[in-house]
Amino acid sequence: MNTMNKIEQKRKILTGLEKSYERLLISKRQKQSVLVVIKDNKIVKIKP
Repeated sequence: MNTMNKIEQKRKILTGLEKSYERLLISKRQKQSVLVVIKDNKIVKIKP
């Protein structure tokens, strides 16, 4: 695999992760459910 393919693959993966995170936030807002994240090494529950 040459460097251009690696760069393109990395870009596609990052784009997919960003879309996935956006969809997660949308679904959490629609269902009014809590989002659990780690912030400063502590588990935090965020209400939508």
